[in-house]
Amino acid sequence: MSDDCIFCSIAIGSAPARVVDENGGAVAFLDVNPAAPGHTLVIPRTHVRDIWDLGSEDSAAVWELTRMVANSVRRSFEPDGLTLMQSNGEAAWQHVFHLHVHVVPRWRNDGLQRPWAMIPGDPAELDLALARLKGG
Repeated sequence: MSDDCIFCSIAIGSAPARVVDENGGAVAFLDVNPAAPGHTLVIPRTHVRDIWDLGSEDSAAVWELTRMVANSVRRSFEPDGLTLMQSNGEAAWQHVFHLHVHVVPRWRNDGLQRPWAMIPGDPAELDLALARLKGG
């Protein structure tokens, strides 16, 4: 736990939150700045800054709770779709440095926009990226 982390405080119950669900390793609560009705955050109970610090046990707990919340959102709000978003580092729009997954119900024409344009990549650049990812 981190003393100055609001999400750690929520995870242990010392800060207020509208808790949607929880399991032994993760907590889900409504986002106070929702992109849509039912927008929920899922966090590990342990202080984990980002995905690079996430261990297997916490990962399993977060992913299982994310799946459960997604099903609850579908049942409760009947959205046309669902966006899952998880950011790591300031450059990726992370603003609370405790790993969290956004579960955002989506409806056609809801006004939310894609974070990047869908522009086909250059095949040569894609080949270079693949080689780097495979260690070549």
